[in-house]
Amino acid sequence: MREWKDRFRGLKLNIKFTVIIAVFVLIPIIGLSAWLFHTMEQNVINEKKNAMLYKLGKSYDQILKNVDSINMSTQFFLSDQALTDYLVQNGKGHPYDAEDLIEFYGNDIASLERMVNNNPYLYQIRVYSDSSTIQEMMPVLYRTERMEKLSWARDGELSGWKFNYTDTVFSSLMTNQSKKIMSLVTPMDVYGAGTIGILEVAMQMDTMFPVLYEELPKEWSCFVDGNGNYYYGDRVPQGAENIVSQILQDKAESEAQQAFYTRIGRERLIAGYQPVKELGGILLSVQDIGSDVGSIYDQRNCFIVVALIVLVALVIVINATVKGLLKQFYSILRCIREIQKGDLGIVIDNCGTDEMGELGSQINKMMTRIRQLMEDNLKHERLVKNTEIRALQNQINAHFIYNVLESVKMMAEVDEEYAISDAITSLGKLLRYSMKWTSGNVTVAEELDYIKNYLNLINLRFDYEIYLSLNIPEVVLRQEIPKMSLQPIVENAIYHGIEQMAEDTNIYIKGSVSDGDCIIEITDAGKGMSKEEVDALHKKIAGEIETSGGSGNGIGLKNVQDRIRMCFGEKYGMEISSRLGCYTKIMLRIPMEKM
Repeated sequence: MREWKDRFRGLKLNIKFTVIIAVFVLIPIIGLSAWLFHTMEQNVINEKKNAMLYKLGKSYDQILKNVDSINMSTQFFLSDQALTDYLVQNGKGHPYDAEDLIEFYGNDIASLERMVNNNPYLYQIRVYSDSSTIQEMMPVLYRTERMEKLSWARDGELSGWKFNYTDTVFSSLMTNQSKKIMSLVTPMDVYGAGTIGILEVAMQMDTMFPVLYEELPKEWSCFVDGNGNYYYGDRVPQGAENIVSQILQDKAESEAQQAFYTRIGRERLIAGYQPVKELGGILLSVQDIGSDVGSIYDQRNCFIVVALIVLVALVIVINATVKGLLKQFYSILRCIREIQKGDLGIVIDNCGTDEMGELGSQINKMMTRIRQLMEDNLKHERLVKNTEIRALQNQINAHFIYNVLESVKMMAEVDEEYAISDAITSLGKLLRYSMKWTSGNVTVAEELDYIKNYLNLINLRFDYEIYLSLNIPEVVLRQEIPKMSLQPIVENAIYHGIEQMAEDTNIYIKGSVSDGDCIIEITDAGKGMSKEEVDALHKKIAGEIETSGGSGNGIGLKNVQDRIRMCFGEKYGMEISSRLGCYTKIMLRIPMEKM
């Protein structure tokens, strides 16, 4: 690595620029091509996944409709009282006579047969009875010997869903045994009589699972029952069982419809997974998208070849351009060296219109800006010094006022004018707080002390009393807020809500903590405001309409809102609620500072 660095340092400047620019061009091309073709691949995959989900949804809806049809038919047969009575009587060894048999066949069996024939989805509904005296009535009622010819009957389980078997009740001369059927087998149990028969409600496999029998290129489906048996359509793709077992392993115990991209061996597949709880199984659909993804890879390879050809041509052009730019480079470099020596008045002459000329122009502007900033900095320092001197003068004047007030207070106490003495004390504290020079915030407790002194002086003016009620926890008292944030709100409450009432009233200040913020509520029992007045006040605070700044506004509610947001951010500030003739509440929200 060190050897390569030394070789790079020894190259000419134009070659260095060419190499660097080529590298910086090559990296985005590689990144862009990777992102572009990855995005194209993902778009194809997502499109195929969405199509697969749509296909699974339609297939599932069809299966549900078929399952409902089978279940309804099953319940209809189980609830047929005439059929039940007939099976019970035969089971007890009391067969019907010829007349009753004719009536039973003409009424009940015929109606059941019509019900089956009127349902185009059903293949057949058959009832099997082990009674030796039962009279078979096709196509509904049979003896058990017929049932035992079916594959599922020989397995010994005479209930539940049966899949993919052929109709062998009769010989192949009477029935088409090439069709695959499935059915719901239900024992017909009657209290006191036991199992009187077995009900088979059958449907063709291609009716229940039409998706299995679709002839689509590079796409096939499979149904897996609760026992792990796989059922396909008329064709079984090569390696299908391995693919199905791998999908089931990846999505074991999943209960949601899914479509996902997977690679099994060299195959790139979109697999659809649809649990079918109604049948106790899983419907899988698989689509081979290798050709779609492969075409994107071919496009990517072509893009890389073209990009490399363009890059070589670009390197040649860049090298020639850099050589031309370096003619003016050394002129600019000499000027920069003079600036480094301290000559800030230097100006680069004969700046052209190309990039190097623009660089020279920008250096000239930069030097002009530096000189301007230096002058501005000197002016700023002088302004800060003058501000500090004026602040010191204000403090000196404030100390003079404090001393005079203290003398007047002592004179009032000597004359036993304690009310005047207390008023002067409050005034002194008020002036000390308001004239204190500080650029930071104050605590809520300090602001409340100021409000107490302010109300003491306000109450001297009126014939009525304004009481201050506080309910503020210690943690809120220690929080910091901008100075003079609460007093303007109290002043507004007095001049706009209380003074016109001219009666004893109360101002209630409550503090709380909510969602990590401090909430301070200031409520006056004044005349309140109408909804229109509240809306207008909101607009004034938001700066949508101009504020008059009349009497009683102090520094103004808008000023308080602006200072809080300037200090803490846009999510903080005040909210106003009021009811005409009852109250006005202003809520301040400030951030909670961990003490």
